[in-house]
Amino acid sequence: MTLRPILIHPDPRLKKVCDAVPDLSDELRTLAKDMLETMYDAPGIGLAAPQIGVTKRLIVLDCVKEEDAAPQPTIMFNPEIIRESDDTNVYEEGCLSIPEQFAEVTRPKEVGVRWLDMDGNVQERDFDGLWATCVQHEIDHLNGVLFIDYLKPLKRQMITRKMQKLKREMARG
Repeated sequence: MTLRPILIHPDPRLKKVCDAVPDLSDELRTLAKDMLETMYDAPGIGLAAPQIGVTKRLIVLDCVKEEDAAPQPTIMFNPEIIRESDDTNVYEEGCLSIPEQFAEVTRPKEVGVRWLDMDGNVQERDFDGLWATCVQHEIDHLNGVLFIDYLKPLKRQMITRKMQKLKREMARG
């Protein structure tokens, strides 16, 4: 497996709407495994293909945080939210493409999601709590939406400027 470099905002590839995955190839399965490895290494609880520069509708997540709990790596091709609760939750969200920046985002508390698994089978599941927030956050990436897009313009601009500065510092090495 290969660790993939994660794009840092602002990057035009993070604002693109991703293409549906027409059929599952070995190349896409390998990409999904690389994404899981990259996510765990970061460390994070979710990663979307556009964050590594691939404009395909593919996300990976694992929101198990307890030390002794078994990981639950979840790979979703063409995920779509098919229902959402009226109740909302507020979580402090972060993003691997916007390192060390966090902000509260309000989203539906529960969502139903349909996707294709690694074998090309249609899966459907309801998510709540952190899993619901994470899957919505990652699906947003597939639509060119970042969590900071939910913030007031001033806060969003402030975070974007911090990321531009970080990218300049990284470029200098």
